[in-house]
Amino acid sequence: MLGVASCTMVGPDYHVPDAPVASRWSESEDARTRAAAVDTVEWWHVFDDPVLDRLITEARSRNLDLQAAALRVLQARARRAIAFGNLFPQNQAVAASYRRARISENRSGTAQELNNDLWDLTFDVSWEVDMWGRIRRQVEAADAQLLAQLASYDDVLVTLFGEIASTYVRIRVLEERLALARDNVRVQSESLGIARVRYEAGGTSELDVQQAETLLADTEASIPELEIGLRQAEHTLSVLLGAPPGDVSQVLSGSRGIPAAPPAVAAGIPADLLRRRPDVRLAERNLAAQSARIGVAKGVLLPRLQLVGSIGLAANSAADWFDGGSFEALGGPRIDWPILNYGRIINAVRTQDARFEELAVVYAQTVLAAQREVEDAMVGYLRGAEQVTRLAESVAAAKRAVDLSLVQYREGAADYTRVLTTQQAKLREDDSFATSRGAVTLNVITLYRAMGGGWQLREGEELVPAATAERMRKRTYWGGTLETRSVTTPNEPAPQADMNGNAGSGGPVTTGDGAGAAAVPAAAPE
Repeated sequence: MLGVASCTMVGPDYHVPDAPVASRWSESEDARTRAAAVDTVEWWHVFDDPVLDRLITEARSRNLDLQAAALRVLQARARRAIAFGNLFPQNQAVAASYRRARISENRSGTAQELNNDLWDLTFDVSWEVDMWGRIRRQVEAADAQLLAQLASYDDVLVTLFGEIASTYVRIRVLEERLALARDNVRVQSESLGIARVRYEAGGTSELDVQQAETLLADTEASIPELEIGLRQAEHTLSVLLGAPPGDVSQVLSGSRGIPAAPPAVAAGIPADLLRRRPDVRLAERNLAAQSARIGVAKGVLLPRLQLVGSIGLAANSAADWFDGGSFEALGGPRIDWPILNYGRIINAVRTQDARFEELAVVYAQTVLAAQREVEDAMVGYLRGAEQVTRLAESVAAAKRAVDLSLVQYREGAADYTRVLTTQQAKLREDDSFATSRGAVTLNVITLYRAMGGGWQLREGEELVPAATAERMRKRTYWGGTLETRSVTTPNEPAPQADMNGNAGSGGPVTTGDGAGAAAVPAAAPE
C-alpha cells in the first residue's frame, strides 16, 4: 500500500507556460541582419581587438560580482541536498544519560528504593513517509532553484562581458574625442595667430582676434570634461576587473582606436531567446519552483504518517548495561492531521497559487523585455551605421571648408566670420563622427548581450575559484559539493544527497542541452 501511495504527488504538475514571442524580427528584411543560427559564445571576437579579448579573459577570473554569483550557486546546491535528505529518516539521534534520583521518605505509596541510579543509551529514529509527495515537491522546488541560481550566474556573466566591452568602447571613444579636441585646438591656435598678424598689420579689426580667442578657449574648456569622463570610465573598468580604481593605461596599451562594428550581424529568430537568455531561464525556473511550492502547501492539508522507533539499553548500574535484560525498544506509526487549522492552511495554498500567477506574468514580461532589447539594439545598429556613413562625408567636407576659409582669410577674400563658422562646424562634426561610431559599436554589443551571448563559456568549468574553494575546505568539510562543474556540464546529473544531506552523485537535476532545463514533470498548475 505504501508503495502505491508513494507515487502520489499532491499539487499541480508543471509545464513552461506560453509567452508572447514574435515570429521574426522587425528588421529581418535588412540584408545586414541574418536569420542564421547565432554564434554568441565569444561574440566579442567580431571586433578583432586583442586588448578587448584580454580584458574579457581577465574579468572572467577576477570579477567579484561573478565570484559572488558562483557562491550563490553553491548555496543553492547545498539547500537542494538538504531537501533531498528529507526523503530519508528526518531525525536520527543517539542519546546517553545518567540520572540519580532521591525519593522523599514521606511520600505515600513509595514502594521503590529511596535512592536509585539510571543509565540510558538510546538510538531514536523518526521518518515521515512521503505519502502525498509533499517532500518530493520540496526537492522539485530545490532542483528548480538550483538551476535558477545557475541562470542567475549566467546572467551576471553575460552582463559582465557586455559591461567590459561597453566600458572599453566608451574609453576608446573618449580617447578619440580628446585627440580630435586637441587637434582642433592646434588648428584654432594657428587661426588665432593669423588673425593677430592681420590685426597688427592693420588688415582687420580686433574683433577677429577676440572671436578667434573665444573659439579657442571654448574648445580648450571641453578637454577637462572629456578627461573626467575618461578617468571615470577607466575606474569603472578597474572595478570590473576586480582591482581598485587606478591607472589602467598599461592594460589598455596597444590601442587600435574605436572597435569597428561588423558589416552584418546574425540575429537568429525571437524563439531562440527562450533557450539562450539567462534572465528568461531564471524567470522560468523561478516559476517552476513556485509551482512545486503549491504542492508543498497542499501537502500540509493531508495526514502525515510518521514511523517512530527507538532502541536502547537501560540499567540501574553501568555494569548491567550490556546484560541481555537491559535491552529495550519501542516503535510504531504516528499520524498527524491538522484538521482544525484548515482555514490557515488553505490561505497558505492560495498565497502560493497567487505567487505562481505573479511569476507567470513576470516570465512573460521578461520574454517581452528581451525581445524589445534585441529590437532596440538592432535598429540602433542599422540606422546608426547609416548615420556614420553620412557623418564621414560631413567630416571630410568640414575639413575642406576650414582649409578653404583659412586660405581666403589670409588673402583677404573672406572675413573671419567664415573661418569661425567652418571651424565650429568641423569641431562639431569631428565629435559627432567619433561619438556615432562608438554608438554603432555599442549597439552591436547591446545586441549580442540582448541575445544572451557568452555564458556558454562556463560549461564544464568550476564556478568557484580554486583559491576560494581551498579556503572553504580548510574551514569546513565540503565533500564533493564544491565541485560545481557537475552542475554545469550538459547532460551530466547534478549531485544528489544521501540521508544526511551530504552531496553524492546522480539525481534529477540536469542542464540538458545547456539551456538549464530541469528534469521535472511538465504541466502547468490547474
